[in-house]
Amino acid sequence: MTERLRVVIADDERPARSLLRAMLGNFADVNVVGEAENGTEAVELIERTRPDLALLDLQMPEVDGLGVVRLLRKDRIPLVAFVTAYDQYAVSAFELNAVDYLLKPVDPARLRDTINRAQERLERAEDHVTSADAVRAAADTIESRDPAPLTRIPVRKRNQIVLVPVEQIASIIADGELLHLHTAKNEKHTISYRLKDLELRLTAAEFIRLSRGTLVNVGMIDRVTPMTGGTYVVVLSNGQELPVSRIQSRVLKDRLLRL
Repeated sequence: MTERLRVVIADDERPARSLLRAMLGNFADVNVVGEAENGTEAVELIERTRPDLALLDLQMPEVDGLGVVRLLRKDRIPLVAFVTAYDQYAVSAFELNAVDYLLKPVDPARLRDTINRAQERLERAEDHVTSADAVRAAADTIESRDPAPLTRIPVRKRNQIVLVPVEQIASIIADGELLHLHTAKNEKHTISYRLKDLELRLTAAEFIRLSRGTLVNVGMIDRVTPMTGGTYVVVLSNGQELPVSRIQSRVLKDRLLRL
């Protein structure tokens, strides 16, 4: 007998999880290995159980389906099918990147198609790695088109996910493909994200760029020191001293240094 497809379900609504589990229970070649009621639980469940397929609700509070994909270690990302209410742009992004999705209310025949596709991809092992890249590419596309304002940023701390309030972040500094978040209490968190994409999801009045790779919380600027050549050094309330580029020095002057 062929080994059954191991599946996890993540949805913040119990009826939706129950419906999916009931449908999957009718498939003899599927084994539901766990359920999660939010994105944080989904990350822990997926990394612990290592399923073949994750059915992720696209809209979940705090950490949504896209956030789950971003927080998972790349080598732990299973095949993914997003479950969502109709959103034409999201659907287009999934189709463009060959990522599977299910529209609510989920149709049993369409769910069967998803299971079949997952089984076919698993038989072609090389597709599994490219699938992880495709899911992240779809996430980037969706978030860059319709960025939802952030109030808390989920970050990994060992095996936990910490939700850092945006108002507690003093600075965000790019380092290659990583971003280092420094808080008012001098705590440091690191996430994998593009600075320009994160900037779109922050309230513009609360953050300002100091350079191509640095954003700071305006409310945490304590002092601005003029330097030779018309640039500045900004000192934050947590003690950080950060240089301002020549171009951004003009923006800083117009925004903060005029009465």
